[in-house]
Amino acid sequence: MPEPRKIIIDTDPGQDDAVAILLALGSPELEILGITAVAGNVPLKLTEKNARKICELAGRPDIKVYAGAIRPLVRELVTAEEVHGKTGLNGPELPEPAMKLQEQHAVDYLVETLMREEAGTITLCPLGPLTNIALAMIREPRIAPRIKEIVLMGGGFFEGGNVTPSAEFNIYVDPHAADVVLRSGVPIVMMPLDVTHKALTTTKRIDAFRKLGTKVGIATTQMLEFFERYDEGKYGTDGGPLHDPCVIAYLLKPSLFQGRFCNVTVEIASELTMGMTVVDWWGVSNRPKNATVMRDIDHDGFFELLVERLGRL
Repeated sequence: MPEPRKIIIDTDPGQDDAVAILLALGSPELEILGITAVAGNVPLKLTEKNARKICELAGRPDIKVYAGAIRPLVRELVTAEEVHGKTGLNGPELPEPAMKLQEQHAVDYLVETLMREEAGTITLCPLGPLTNIALAMIREPRIAPRIKEIVLMGGGFFEGGNVTPSAEFNIYVDPHAADVVLRSGVPIVMMPLDVTHKALTTTKRIDAFRKLGTKVGIATTQMLEFFERYDEGKYGTDGGPLHDPCVIAYLLKPSLFQGRFCNVTVEIASELTMGMTVVDWWGVSNRPKNATVMRDIDHDGFFELLVERLGRL
């Protein structure tokens, strides 16, 4: 087997973030160097705690978790308790984590690790607002060319937004950070709502997690049953979209996804469309291409991979 791919997961857990982290922990092809928490779905004091709860649920208290930005670069923090519940991980009853939070700030950890490790070996996997990543790039511009790739969940184009008519939540929470990252020159793969809205947790798919019969399988079932209620009501679908695991699934099996390389810019001036990702899918502007934007997913293959990997934990 080739050397595992080194990744850092930047996250604001969230039930779908939790499933993404579990997918990574169940996959030997990936080596999680660390998990950095950011304010997003819920405030930072909950997201860093939730990240530790998930590591313990998977039996991996050895993973180092770092707390990062408490708020966006410019704007006030917007959270999403109405989707994720008060704790951000409503559904299962997960015990308070015993593993310690690392003392180092997530941004310092990102800079230090990217400067220390060999250039081009670390992939960043942001599952929430991009505040920590942008702060690290601002603090030490030399890290950008050292990053192998950034695979992120965020944005939407043909599908519109999910928090405003034009903006997806992660980008909307910190559009200025997204702007910094998209201008960084780092190779970027973007998993927008256009692809994640095709990955629905149907009743049958949730049953597959329940049938695992493990602690992880049951907690995942409870998280997804809580999480999907909001989107089922909103979109009138059987199941809600499973956004963040698309990032990890892409690292494991890129053939599950299809998209194209195009220019993506973020609106940071107009309140009406604040945080909108303007994707030049048809190549009508002369702006340089900066991101591979996914639009299609083999959703059956995606859920088979999820069940198989979470089944190993």
